[in-house]
Amino acid sequence: MFHSVKRPAINVAPYASSEWHEAASMQGVRYEIVKVSLARRAEITRRVRSLLAELEYHEAGEGVDDRLAAAEVASRVDRVYVEWGLLNVAGLEVDGEPCGVAVLVERGPERLCREIAAQLRRQCRLSEEERKN
Repeated sequence: MFHSVKRPAINVAPYASSEWHEAASMQGVRYEIVKVSLARRAEITRRVRSLLAELEYHEAGEGVDDRLAAAEVASRVDRVYVEWGLLNVAGLEVDGEPCGVAVLVERGPERLCREIAAQLRRQCRLSEEERKN
């Protein structure tokens, strides 16, 4: 006959792989973004590496063409971050349609896209600083 041994309950640490933020740029809007993980860090690094090199090149230039090219590349970098890390948007409709990632990027308010991209970049940098300590 088999006897089961009762083991003490094990505490389990909860972890959510995403987090909600209140939008600073738009009252009543909330957005959910991913938290950085090892795989996510590798993925975003792969996605933006060449764009960041191109951005650095154009930012070093002095002409109008370089400034315009740098602004265009910076917008592409922000788009990559938003498409990579944004999961949900709540409290916003665009042209009468609930706002998802694609709608936000294509037709939504630019200031909200920039805010979300900046939040994701901060999270990536914070995690990098934490790893160094």
